[in-house]
Amino acid sequence: MSAVLGALVLLPALSGAALLVAGRGADRVAGPLAVAVTAVGGVVAALVAGTRPRLSVPFLGVVEGGDLRLVVDGLSAVLIVLVAGIALLVTLFAVADLPGNTARARFFGYLLLFVAAMLATVTAATLPTLLLAWEVMGATSYALIGYHWEEPGKLVAGTRAFVTTRAGDLGLYVAAGAALAATGSLVLADLDSADGGWADLAAAGVLVAALGKSAQLPFSAWLSAAMQGPSPVSALLHSATMVAAGGYLLIRMQPLLAATGWAATAAAWAGALTALVLGAVAVAQTDLKQLLAASTAAQIGFVFLAAGVGATAGGTAHLVAHAAVKAGLFVVAGAWLTALGTKQLAGLRGAARRYPGFGAAATVAALALAGVPPLSLWATKDEVLAGVDGTALHIVGLAAAVVSAIYAGRILAVVLARPAGDEAFDEEEPGTRRIPALTTVVAGVLAVFAAGLGVLALPAVAEQLKAVLDVEGEPSPGLGELLLSGALALVALGLTVAVLRARPALTQRLDRSPLASWAGLRRLLSPRPAMAVARTLAVIDDMLIDRTVMGVAVGAGRIAGMAARADENVLDGAVSGVAAATRRTAAGSARIDTGVVDGLVRAMARAFRRAGSAARCPQTGLLHQYYAQAVVGLGFLLVLLLVVR
Repeated sequence: MSAVLGALVLLPALSGAALLVAGRGADRVAGPLAVAVTAVGGVVAALVAGTRPRLSVPFLGVVEGGDLRLVVDGLSAVLIVLVAGIALLVTLFAVADLPGNTARARFFGYLLLFVAAMLATVTAATLPTLLLAWEVMGATSYALIGYHWEEPGKLVAGTRAFVTTRAGDLGLYVAAGAALAATGSLVLADLDSADGGWADLAAAGVLVAALGKSAQLPFSAWLSAAMQGPSPVSALLHSATMVAAGGYLLIRMQPLLAATGWAATAAAWAGALTALVLGAVAVAQTDLKQLLAASTAAQIGFVFLAAGVGATAGGTAHLVAHAAVKAGLFVVAGAWLTALGTKQLAGLRGAARRYPGFGAAATVAALALAGVPPLSLWATKDEVLAGVDGTALHIVGLAAAVVSAIYAGRILAVVLARPAGDEAFDEEEPGTRRIPALTTVVAGVLAVFAAGLGVLALPAVAEQLKAVLDVEGEPSPGLGELLLSGALALVALGLTVAVLRARPALTQRLDRSPLASWAGLRRLLSPRPAMAVARTLAVIDDMLIDRTVMGVAVGAGRIAGMAARADENVLDGAVSGVAAATRRTAAGSARIDTGVVDGLVRAMARAFRRAGSAARCPQTGLLHQYYAQAVVGLGFLLVLLLVVR
């Protein structure tokens, strides 16, 4: 079965590479091919999840764990099925949503490479494998976010996302170096056996890499820039793949976090604060995709909280449920953008009523995001919070859960309102006024999963998940905790919808708050800090470096003057004498050349001309003369042979 595991990664990787090489010539077949590849990948993922194979390919043979190794355990089994399923649904959405003049081969080529990288990430068992997959994921995300590079701002958005996540990615290299120094091994499972400071360094590297990839504080603002990408890209990156990768990494490395102590606490607080702060940012957004982006960082914050407190099952369940919910909401946002030409909340008033079937799927996904029982994210948040011991951390996590109901309520207050006119339509692009049937099917399937994963609240299902993940001893929420969180979600959601409908001016006040600009986090990615650093360096350059350089230049000028005088008095005289001697030698050589060498050459030329003339004499063109010449030649050879004998 190891070959099947290899096919899980290689099939999308090779197919994506083939589409990129084929270019525009493969545009017509790119969509169907991508659907076929992801569909087959889903079947392979289910097969691999059930059989749990391993695969190892030699890479760095001199180091333990230097091979490219894929291993499927309980956590990987859950994640590969999730990634493959979401990839198939998003690919179907992309086929329906992308304009006909799009370079589809390039788009689906990068998409398949990205999926392959994520599948390799969740099955990687060694640091070289993880680093390779991690880097490919980052590079292809840059290409996908900046896919429409010719449009203003798109390429810059991709660059910001890439540079920010790339800065965090360096932590993985630090972790690899620490692991190699401490244990001599690059096996991921061996990281927690590092001693003392090496373990701290490895944990810090892993934590920074995860924070960057999952857009946790202080790296959150790259998600805002990433919203410039096509809607299918947002649906994939922010559900089960790139943004989820950091959360997955911390769940995988939870033993390392626990071994250091401080790293687990740092991860928990980073996640809880991101869930609360980015949740507040989401409430203040006027753009639906920006709201969903901020809420993505907030929801993944619960996964970080779970990894920090050791709630592996809760974090995994939340990761899975959030993927279904968020993929569905991004499909909804993208479809409304295509149909109505806007993603501004003001322009989406009554959008769910305009398209009732599609609106029902959107409503279910938004209710699940709010944590309304019995939908999916209701139970998973409580699974996470059940593992929290500290009161302060629990309060922050519970507050973040309430805030999630508020930003979900903001969506529902708009899209379920009475439809307004179409004056706000076509603000960002010309709308088609229709939603393809395939898109409606995709949104419906995701809504079913968003609702159906509420079964994770059932004790039997929760215990089964813990058995799969081999964490049977983890605590579960009690009935009272589930009822309390459900009630808080319903109250917060209901109040939000009621208040926003009764006081529309409150929306404008939120739009003008600092939270609307991502609480100033965007400035971390703006040119201003770079310009401030540049101005400081310019002052240093003027006052220190320039003076040093000018001093060196003045000294060099004086040395050059002294060298010039020495050149005139000494070197020029020597050079002039050598030149005169050279001229006399050249004149003598010229006379010899003309009188002797040229004479010999001319004599040889005359001799060759005479020989040539003599050689041409027998060439008369008369056949009888050629016979005569042949007889003479044969006679000469006969005489020569007789003499020699």
